[in-house]
Amino acid sequence: MPTTTTTTTTTTAATRRAPATTRARRRACATRAASEPRSRALFASDDRGIVLYDGVCNLCNGAVNFALRHDRDRARGSVRFAALQSSVGRALLVEAGRDADDISSIVYVEASGTAYAKSEAILRIGRDLLGAPFGGAARVAMWAVPRVVGDWVYDRVADNRYSILGRRDECRFGDDEDDDRFLA
Repeated sequence: MPTTTTTTTTTTAATRRAPATTRARRRACATRAASEPRSRALFASDDRGIVLYDGVCNLCNGAVNFALRHDRDRARGSVRFAALQSSVGRALLVEAGRDADDISSIVYVEASGTAYAKSEAILRIGRDLLGAPFGGAARVAMWAVPRVVGDWVYDRVADNRYSILGRRDECRFGDDEDDDRFLA
């Protein structure tokens, strides 16, 4: 009698990786390989934080659009953006101690080099970027919502983000109006 073997793979939030089709999109989004630590060069002449987001996720791109519209410093921009799949995003992920292929979470990198992920990243972006009433709400949530609860909610949304609003075929690198705020 033939023996059948069943293999079960368990995926946790810490080990989530992009599916094969997303890996192909990531390669299409990457513009050049990182050859040196990026954070020093990126923050040498510009102290704005950098938001790393999933460049093919429509929900994530909608959040970037929201942030651009509600930025308290619309003229200069409070933060810059880089797709997690871009060479800048991948290099900053590694410098933050994360896997370069990990697109499971938004990451906010401050000029000091400190990186925040998941709900803490969202709340710090809200605090640093958004004007009233959003910035104030983020400050209250940072104090009132335990990180474990915020991360649990974040993980539920992140795990289903493509089924919520779908995905793009290629990464967004900005538009004419905000092109200087997007890093590739």
